[in-house]
Amino acid sequence: MAPVQLTTCFNTLLTDTVNLSRFKLDMLDDRVDSVYRALKTDEEIGHLVLDKIPQGSWAQGTIINPVGDKEFDADFLLLMEENPDWHGSPKTYIDKVYAALDRHSRYREMPHSRKCRCVRLEYKNLMHVDIVPYVQLSDGRDVIVNRDDNCWEATDPEGFTAWMRNQDGITGGNLRKVIRLLKYLRDHKNSFTGTRSIILTTLLGNQVSETKTLIDPGYYTNVPTTLLHLVQDLNTYLQANPTKPSIADPSGSGITFDHRWTQDTYAYFRERIRVHTDEIKAAYHHADKETSIELWQGLFGTGFKEPDAQQSSAKFPAAAAAASVAAVTTTGRSGRAG
Repeated sequence: MAPVQLTTCFNTLLTDTVNLSRFKLDMLDDRVDSVYRALKTDEEIGHLVLDKIPQGSWAQGTIINPVGDKEFDADFLLLMEENPDWHGSPKTYIDKVYAALDRHSRYREMPHSRKCRCVRLEYKNLMHVDIVPYVQLSDGRDVIVNRDDNCWEATDPEGFTAWMRNQDGITGGNLRKVIRLLKYLRDHKNSFTGTRSIILTTLLGNQVSETKTLIDPGYYTNVPTTLLHLVQDLNTYLQANPTKPSIADPSGSGITFDHRWTQDTYAYFRERIRVHTDEIKAAYHHADKETSIELWQGLFGTGFKEPDAQQSSAKFPAAAAAASVAAVTTTGRSGRAG
């Protein structure tokens, strides 16, 4: 017998449990806009502020609901004009953004701090905004600041977004949904903790293959089939690499994400993906609908269920996530996943 696809159950899980609500997404948009306007009109650095560029999971359409009382957040690149006076000390860009918040009548009263690559602004209702100074240097390099080492780091936000858009397009928009589901397993089900989102996004995106769609046009036909195939392919890759492999930035920036995890973290992730591959295969291939639902619930919890026709959800639809990213990328700039 053919496997039961249960695509409506996956839609319900994504819409009602995994995805960040439209209310919270709108809140992120509004607060980032307000912070940007404050920095743009600052008397000292306002003339250097050129643009704001969403980045990370928010920009890529892979953001999910946080666990319990944990914060959700928005990262954005603050494009700033190069100031030759600060060239010998890149951390000055972070210090100056921090000082601008100190001067603002509203933000000076809110907790804000300097991190390695950003200035963090914290809100009362369990969210924060990370402001990442981003400079296009006169020598042609696109860089962000490493404040700890007082140096530049190469970045290519447009390149990562173009790569992500291409890989997601090959899967018919299902890659982003699978990334959200795997992040849900990591965060809400306490699996492969310690694996950063940028690593997970890159590894899953690297498994996407247009050649496989030529061999099997239905390889990424829906969410459960894409989940099965991407996790199986990822597991094959991981089991062939007992030692932590180098994970290059797919944008072509020349950097790697190797510093984002350790051999121990990698080994744990590798083992958990092996276990999840078997669980996903069993749930996907079971021909009995009720048993298949129970097996999927063993992975994702009771949020995996048939949709309730009597209820309307305020959660952010999966399709809208991709539309949000498309809207961002029409500006010609966007950010890399974080």
